[in-house]
Amino acid sequence: MSKYDLIIVICNHGFSEEVMETAKSQGARGGTIMHGRGTAAHEVKKFFGITISPEKDIILIVVEEQYTSPIMQAINLDHGINKEPHAICLSLPVDEAVGFNFGSNM
Repeated sequence: MSKYDLIIVICNHGFSEEVMETAKSQGARGGTIMHGRGTAAHEVKKFFGITISPEKDIILIVVEEQYTSPIMQAINLDHGINKEPHAICLSLPVDEAVGFNFGSNM
């Protein structure tokens, strides 16, 4: 079992700083923000009455596993699919990593 997780958050472009602040309030130390585009960008603009924004921000956050659930729940509550950022999250275990400073070696 891993001591660390990678949280991946995908949200509408322009909301990554707000999402990252929420993650930090729950124990995240930092993250990496990348720009992306949804694959349905040239297809349907509305899905079940929700406008789909093709421009996305992808936020990668490595955390100690005890912070994973609180961070994801807070992001969902404040920025989730029913809010303007339309954030979705998932997490993956981190088996090996180098260069992180969590106070102990991974």
